[in-house]
Amino acid sequence: MELFGDSYGMTIADAFHLFVIAHIVTGSVGLVTFWIPVLSRKGSLVHRRAGVVFTRCMLATGAIAVAISTCTILAPIETHPHLATHPDFGDADTIRGIFGWMMIYLAILTVNLAWYGWLCIRNKRQHVENREWRNVALQVLLLIACTNCLIHGYLIGQPLMMGISLVGFATVATNVRFMYNSRPGPKDWLLEHIKALVGAGISVYTAFFAFGAVRLLPEAALTAGLWSVPLVVGLALIIYHQRMVVRGRRPRPA
Repeated sequence: MELFGDSYGMTIADAFHLFVIAHIVTGSVGLVTFWIPVLSRKGSLVHRRAGVVFTRCMLATGAIAVAISTCTILAPIETHPHLATHPDFGDADTIRGIFGWMMIYLAILTVNLAWYGWLCIRNKRQHVENREWRNVALQVLLLIACTNCLIHGYLIGQPLMMGISLVGFATVATNVRFMYNSRPGPKDWLLEHIKALVGAGISVYTAFFAFGAVRLLPEAALTAGLWSVPLVVGLALIIYHQRMVVRGRRPRPA
């Protein structure tokens, strides 16, 4: 399928591969820098600088992932020819659902959490500023994306898509509750900051595992065990750091 017409000769598959290269570059930096704020002393210069790099990488990675997913939705077989004959992914609807609609949802979730988490700390003394239009728009966009993922998961009979969509509904609900809380607690901004940025890490590691597995071991790509690894690790980090904050103690390096 031609993307820019005969004069350019670039197909959707060509654009897909270019986006994948950019995605790998920004995503790799994000995957590594994610651990620096987690392991470093909270509030330190290293923590802050690494957090900025991680946030920017997540915003870029998520935006590029939207482009990758869009290419997959438009041309599922052309962008994933190695799956065309696989018994678990052999038809266009399944490829489009898993690597198109579900991945575009995960991409929007990553951008949503990265931006929201960044605003939580930037606006810790001006809570009302968390309701700026981009933050509100991302909540609406994520709600649409997770609903769409749920519907398409049901239509193609993929429980994983339906299950993972629930994370999006929970994210929107908790984000909006904090954003429109007229009297948040003194530590609420920090609790939300931890939830969001570690959540962005969970999201990008989940996508990394899924894409990596489908290239190396396609039959394991949709197993619950594989998808649960980043979720369990991420939730443990969120719970640990939030409990330290609630107890009034500075979280030590994990």
